[in-house]
Amino acid sequence: MAKVFTITEGLENLGALKTGGQGSVYKGKRMGEIISAIKILPTPIYSESETDKNYISFRNEVQKLKKVNETPNPNVVSILNSGITDSGNFPFIEMEYIEGPDLGELLKPPHDPIFTIKEVIRVSEQLANALAHCHKVDVKHGDIKSNNVKFNVKSGNYILLDFGLSVMSDEQRRTSLRHAGAIEFMAPEQSNAQMFFQTDVYSFGVIIYELLAGTVPFPLNDNGEITRNKVMISHMETAPPDLMALREQNLPESWTTEKKQHEMQVPGWMIDMVYKCLEKKPEHRFINGMDLHEFVIRNSIIYASKTENSLEKVEQLQQENRKLIREKEELQHLLAKYSVGSKVAHEEHKEIDKSTDNYHSPFLQASKNSSSKNWLIILLILAVTGILAYIFFTKSDSTPTTAIKTDTLKNNTNPITNSTVPIIKQPANLVSKDINNQLLLARESLLANDPDKAVTIYESLAKKDVPEALFELGNLSLQNATDRITCDEAINYLERARNKNVTEAKTVLGLIYAFADDPEALQKHGYKRCLYTADRTKGSNLLMEAMLQGDAKAGVLLEELNMKNQASAAKDTVKTEY
Repeated sequence: MAKVFTITEGLENLGALKTGGQGSVYKGKRMGEIISAIKILPTPIYSESETDKNYISFRNEVQKLKKVNETPNPNVVSILNSGITDSGNFPFIEMEYIEGPDLGELLKPPHDPIFTIKEVIRVSEQLANALAHCHKVDVKHGDIKSNNVKFNVKSGNYILLDFGLSVMSDEQRRTSLRHAGAIEFMAPEQSNAQMFFQTDVYSFGVIIYELLAGTVPFPLNDNGEITRNKVMISHMETAPPDLMALREQNLPESWTTEKKQHEMQVPGWMIDMVYKCLEKKPEHRFINGMDLHEFVIRNSIIYASKTENSLEKVEQLQQENRKLIREKEELQHLLAKYSVGSKVAHEEHKEIDKSTDNYHSPFLQASKNSSSKNWLIILLILAVTGILAYIFFTKSDSTPTTAIKTDTLKNNTNPITNSTVPIIKQPANLVSKDINNQLLLARESLLANDPDKAVTIYESLAKKDVPEALFELGNLSLQNATDRITCDEAINYLERARNKNVTEAKTVLGLIYAFADDPEALQKHGYKRCLYTADRTKGSNLLMEAMLQGDAKAGVLLEELNMKNQASAAKDTVKTEY
């Protein structure tokens, strides 16, 4: 049984949750019914004075850690309190207690040994969001591993826990890591007790690798010193094993063949992300959590869009196939009917020939002509049906994503502005094939570095109030891809697109109104010209609308705006030209 002792007044110790090289975590009860998790660090602090370097280091790091909760984040555990225990003078951090399994537990029976692609993307988005939130306030976690990420059964979110290592001094961290149980998740530089933003990025990569492959790149088979050193050296010198080969080996037997095939279609951007996170040199990885989070959000949105379009196309093909089968059955029934009639007429014709010595009456001649016409009609129907089927299946394969096979289109990037080219979905019944073809031609022109041609097409379609054309005209102009449109006209186009409920137009207008007085922020997102009127209330409302409609970029911008509002009090409406 775990040793029970007083932590501090009003904080009752209910027993150990886990222990390790970085300290022990206890379950506590605060002020009666509030349950929390208390991280007790292993190095005691004997003097709460300026002469005790351990106390100074702890105090300074705790001050930084408090910034994590200044703005609540759904994927980061809440820090409730910190201090020194009454017994033993150990520093502690009190955190929100999260009810639910951690990632390590979710990879063990009765659960599957690997995660589905959909769930890996979800973990990636939420864990990257947690890192971005921490790194924005200059907090490095330093101990990201499977059992420090929990699934909150109450909220349904994945939560980053345990900031104990982040508040240790360099010397404490160096001593702690020699005996840490999470060496499988440690970045190469942590062997020298170094910790950067990229250190957390590396550990993030190990977690996503483990969820996809069913194992970490360099497993720790036992806790012996030789094995630990071997794992540490592998992190420093050895390339990670083939992720996809391991995933194939660990596919659950309970999955159907169809599901196994689908789950082996891991998107290329995710594999590239994992290997970039696992680069040996920190400077070769994503710079920080913000950089990583932006990459995940951008690519997951594109992946979701393609997946949704693919499912829609399959359903459309299935419906058309069922229709063609019904038509075929009807034609076969008609054919059988006429075949019987033709056979009877032929037998009657033979009998008349015999009895009349080859004399053909007008009635018999009409019957023969009618039979020939029936066959001709059947053949024509079959021919037309075949042509229609051919046209449909040919057109179905001629979507923009398959017709243009270039790396630029694959990455959905506009080479003119070096920014993401939005794909705006419109109901099929509102967009004719001719308009779709023109939109495709405009996008091809952008990808071929011919913005003038694209703008000409969009201007023509804007006269017909086509939402994508309205958005593109405004967006291209404000991103300095064309000077044929004035700033006022560009804003007007975006407002018209917004009125047609184009989510991307709401995001762009929200960005412009919210950050009109911040040229650096505008330029960072690709908007380099024009005189903008700042209206943060309007901007934040538009961003909120876009986020609720599923635009993750709008959520990122809202978070940036919140940080900006906290940093300085800006005027309600100003004009800035640059």
